[in-house]
Amino acid sequence: MMTMPPPEPVAARPAASTGLVIAVLALCGTLVSLQQTLVLPLLPDFPQILGTTSDNASWLVTVTLLAAAVGTPIISRLADMWGKRLMLVVCMWAVILGSLISALSSTLGVVILGRGLAGLGACLVPVGISIMRDHLPAERVGSGVALMSATLGIGGAVGIPLAGVIYQAWDWHSLFYVSGGFAVVMLLAVLRVVPESTVKTRGRFDYVGAGLLSVALTCFLLAVSKAGSWGWTAPLTLALLAVAALVLAAWVPWELRTGQPLVDIRTSMRRTVLLTNAASVLVGFAMFANFLTAVQQVQMPVATGYGFGLSVVATGLWMLPSGIAMVLMSPVSAALIRRTGPRSVLIGGAVLMAVGFISRSLLHGSVLQVMATSGIASVGTAMAFAAMPTLIMRAVPITETASANGLNTLLRSIGTSSASAVVAAVFAASVITTGAAAGAPTLTAYQTVFWAGAAAALGGALIATFIRRPALVREVVADPAAAPAPTGERTHVKAEGELPELLVRGVVRAPDGRPLRQAVATVLHPDGRHVDWGRTDNEGRLALALPEAGRYLVVVSADGWAPQSGLVELDAEETRVVTMTRRLLLSGLVTDDGRPAGEVLVSLIKHSGEYVGTTHADAEGHYEIGLPPPGRYVLTAVDHPTGRTRSRALTVLSTSTTLDVDLETGIPRPPERTTVTTADPA
Repeated sequence: MMTMPPPEPVAARPAASTGLVIAVLALCGTLVSLQQTLVLPLLPDFPQILGTTSDNASWLVTVTLLAAAVGTPIISRLADMWGKRLMLVVCMWAVILGSLISALSSTLGVVILGRGLAGLGACLVPVGISIMRDHLPAERVGSGVALMSATLGIGGAVGIPLAGVIYQAWDWHSLFYVSGGFAVVMLLAVLRVVPESTVKTRGRFDYVGAGLLSVALTCFLLAVSKAGSWGWTAPLTLALLAVAALVLAAWVPWELRTGQPLVDIRTSMRRTVLLTNAASVLVGFAMFANFLTAVQQVQMPVATGYGFGLSVVATGLWMLPSGIAMVLMSPVSAALIRRTGPRSVLIGGAVLMAVGFISRSLLHGSVLQVMATSGIASVGTAMAFAAMPTLIMRAVPITETASANGLNTLLRSIGTSSASAVVAAVFAASVITTGAAAGAPTLTAYQTVFWAGAAAALGGALIATFIRRPALVREVVADPAAAPAPTGERTHVKAEGELPELLVRGVVRAPDGRPLRQAVATVLHPDGRHVDWGRTDNEGRLALALPEAGRYLVVVSADGWAPQSGLVELDAEETRVVTMTRRLLLSGLVTDDGRPAGEVLVSLIKHSGEYVGTTHADAEGHYEIGLPPPGRYVLTAVDHPTGRTRSRALTVLSTSTTLDVDLETGIPRPPERTTVTTADPA
């Protein structure tokens, strides 16, 4: 092995540059939330403005939701492949173009088209979070992610009063001019401040997977969003839900089979990722339920007995403290994540959201009580939203950061759209029928939503408790040149400029040159600190992100093969080829009343009946079959001259397995079922 010279130290990133990157990306999050809330105050007026029905006008919100849901996984995957800043710029241009189209038209269809393009701005959030992981020092990532998550709240709080002020001072077209102008400013800021990531994963885009997922999401979200007006049992609603389920059932096997999937299902099924995503749906539901009900409750007529009749502008001003509290909570959330871990912060945030909802069901006698209790839930939202991307990023390869965060953002949006549908259904089912407040939801309807929000938040907290705590590893390295530490140890401190930006490519093959798909390679520092991991595609290729060229511990494993490891000099100049050398085997001895039985047929099938492989024992009765994936199997020996057969059930884990078979049934034998414990997992 060739020894490389020590790598040159990487220059530290200036602190001002780091802070500026965080600020620009956080403002991108504000732009996203503005797109989602800017038209909400005007929805009652849009039917008259555009000469249409209320149901048609609701598409101005629905199309934004659909575009965001469909675009998020696609844009996020393209960001991992082609560059994260590039996709930020694409999303900015989509918002600018969409805002311009809406501003220059007074036709419903054209305005809906513009709103759909602007909806792609939602993709800015997962891509921006991934840029933070790529470019910020490790100690600044948590605070940056927390701030970007909090700006979603401040954008929502600012959007409503801003829309009211603009609409009263000018006209509705001005909303889109302001939105597009803000997007132009942010585009220039991104081009000036945000660097392009060198962490890219080249490959083939999964067009089939993107198409199937787009159809499934469109059908599901369309059914959920419009069920309030169509009816939950309407044929169209049920048909859309059925199509979504069928297409999703076809999409999952496709993603498992394709070498470079749009969404890596296997990574998404990792315990931390799966549980975090499941909690995200419930937390997203609770977040939007709190936002919707707080806005509507204070605007309800005083005649309802619980409303306060506030104007749109006054409502926004009362909500502003909640948004500011979310921003102020971001550094606190980051500090809590560093001290206690993201799992604990997610649980704490979800529980705090539940406390806010329970308080809202009990305290509603004044505007101050409503805003204080909804503010408690908002602070919990800031904590939970800061913790979820951190959990995701710690559990996925750095080359899949954007797509993993995109899936998490998508699931949160499914939670928010479900909350909108549930709130609409509950409010429609329980209305005041007499008096000046006729047609308004009852207080019981609001309390039902509050308890549903509390249940969703507590459900998210319960799911998060099953996320495993990461092992705490103290990083200690020998450094004779360093001054003795007070404790007598040498503690390694990650330099601010030590950023994971060097991409190393590799190929994993069998001895015959055949590529091994779904093999896993993990890179560690020589002192054991984790760097990155990746999984091979159908051609056996993978990409790993390193902080710099140098010597690393590389561990490679694949189903059916003994794991391999070694200290290797890695750089970006060449593609590393790893050849797995030792095949794990299912082997044993076939006997006849204790004597070797030669030339006997040995066949292996899955417990469910699928064929695996066939071989023949040698003259001494020995047989060998390549170890199949872990699972339950049946091994059968067949002696054709005598017509005798013998079958044994076994459970294969991830180690070479020995199973002897005796054709004579009259002698004592081991138990019918054999379970093999793992000795050298691959």
